[in-house]
Amino acid sequence: MTSTAKIGDLLAKRRTLSFEFFPPATSKGVEQLNRTLADLSVLNPAFVSVTTGAGGSKTDTTRDVVIEMQQKSPFPVMAHLTCAQHNRKQIRALLDSYSSSGVFNILALAGDPPEEAEAVAALEREESDEAASSTLRYASELVAEIRNHSVVFGIGVAAHPEVHPRSTSRQADRRYLAEKLAAADFAITQFFFDKAHYLRLREELAALGCYKPIIPGIMPVTSPDRIAHFANMNGTEIDRQLWDRLEPATTQDRHKIATDYAITQCQELLAESAPGIHLYSMNQSQICVSILKEIHTL
Repeated sequence: MTSTAKIGDLLAKRRTLSFEFFPPATSKGVEQLNRTLADLSVLNPAFVSVTTGAGGSKTDTTRDVVIEMQQKSPFPVMAHLTCAQHNRKQIRALLDSYSSSGVFNILALAGDPPEEAEAVAALEREESDEAASSTLRYASELVAEIRNHSVVFGIGVAAHPEVHPRSTSRQADRRYLAEKLAAADFAITQFFFDKAHYLRLREELAALGCYKPIIPGIMPVTSPDRIAHFANMNGTEIDRQLWDRLEPATTQDRHKIATDYAITQCQELLAESAPGIHLYSMNQSQICVSILKEIHTL
């Protein structure tokens, strides 16, 4: 494996293990991320990814973290890129920056709308240079923009097993996802708790003639309140029995409950021929290491 490998090529050869990080906002957060990356690197992940901040507030930080991480990692680092926070000119500049720095994998996302102040600034930029500042609305448009770049990137997209919260219908959501995947290489799912949602997603895509790899995303529930908030935003159904066990538990017991639950999720998904496991690390290594100690099939 090399740091310049395309993730789609890796998936064609074997199951993948991957971790997701977010860009830190403080110097303490940077130190925590560096420790976590060092701890998880020894597990030989196939790749890692770095998100953008909510509302696009950390897009520059994402670029800097991705490039720095790629320079010191033997595996590919995938950058999250959203069309909500960038116009075409900015996207092309970012792709140029990534490719010149050895980053050749992108997760193409629609993204959350920018915060009000940033939206105003974006509007002013667009009015001052309308032609160069043409915007993209959908992830499928972003995928096409990346494909049109002079450098060949590996491209992933997001999938929502329980349907994107802004979709008009389940059927429309699946058609749109199949169209995205026709031009992309693979998808990573939003986190979920019931494997039936993942299996149904896969079946529905297959019925549309789409057989691209769909990597399940697993979110260990280390903070029930925080994860419940994320779930509400994403339209994810929480496992009420799991929450009933977690909420009154001590920190130590909560860690074990969350770890055991995530281990079972991973094992069941791998038994259903999932092409890999993508762990949302929350920039913490302990629970990820504990989970991977019990999984020997990756």
